[in-house]
Amino acid sequence: MNNLNYEEDIQIDHNALDVEWVQQPELMRKYTHHAADTKRDMDNAKERLEVGRAKLDMDIRNNPTKYGLEKTTESAVQSTIILQGEYQKLSRDYTDAKYENDVAMAVVRAVDQRKTALENLVRLLNASYFAGPQSPRDLNHELLEEKKRKDQNAKVKINRKRKDQE
Repeated sequence: MNNLNYEEDIQIDHNALDVEWVQQPELMRKYTHHAADTKRDMDNAKERLEVGRAKLDMDIRNNPTKYGLEKTTESAVQSTIILQGEYQKLSRDYTDAKYENDVAMAVVRAVDQRKTALENLVRLLNASYFAGPQSPRDLNHELLEEKKRKDQNAKVKINRKRKDQE
């Protein structure tokens, strides 16, 4: 799915909560579908890894000298399997697919957390949090200021890491 943009999709427009609520179910559907796709890819990669391991196991047992083995002990066969380039590639493919699935599941949790944030913003709105005798706060401006502050703090942390590494 090329049209997924987590950074953009997770944002909430505080001035259009009604629109955000209308979009929330589709957002959840889109990311849960993506997570299911990555789970399928991970399961397929795991199956390819297991099949590759089984084929190598059989080949090593049938042709131990081809792999430089004098004896075909269980531990020698297992160690030889792990050393094979074909097996290592399949293992990397599985690890990459597992990582993609883990990230997709984390995004689903974030979209669910977004729903909770929307619920709480609506509660604040209903409690007249955004109204009052004083002029209303400009949340967009405050969020921008907070983001600037966090970005500056992130730069400081990066600089600290670089000094520590020297």
